[in-house]
Amino acid sequence: MPDHVLPPAVRLVDLRETPLDVAEVVAALEGDAAGGLTLFVGRVRDHDGGRSVAGLDYSAHPSALERLREVCARVAREHQVHGVAAVHRVGTLAIGDIAVVVATTAAHRGEAFDASRALIDTLKAEVPIWKHQRFGDGTEEWVGAP
Repeated sequence: MPDHVLPPAVRLVDLRETPLDVAEVVAALEGDAAGGLTLFVGRVRDHDGGRSVAGLDYSAHPSALERLREVCARVAREHQVHGVAAVHRVGTLAIGDIAVVVATTAAHRGEAFDASRALIDTLKAEVPIWKHQRFGDGTEEWVGAP
């Protein structure tokens, strides 16, 4: 299958400036063949490396959505899944906001867990999305930027 064609298991892939909805991701993976659904929700925490975090911004390279599609397609091809979904937030986020939601479905839980771990780990490693953290002491840092 050519890289630009998404496997049918890839059900939802997006980057959004609006709040993410976990229920939307779960609904995108509905299906009677799946015995297991694993879900990872990444939220903005109030600390990092012992420092107080006041908020952050996510920026995405123009190629980020296509790279996210490629990652989802690869996970679908390499794991025995029925469904794959990944949505990442961009823009300004507050403490507690959902930054990323990934989920997979498979016939069995082990396959779903393995695929979801591969999905979030590969997304973090390969999709060009950068985090600009603002700390409580007024300092800031970029994370993951080239």
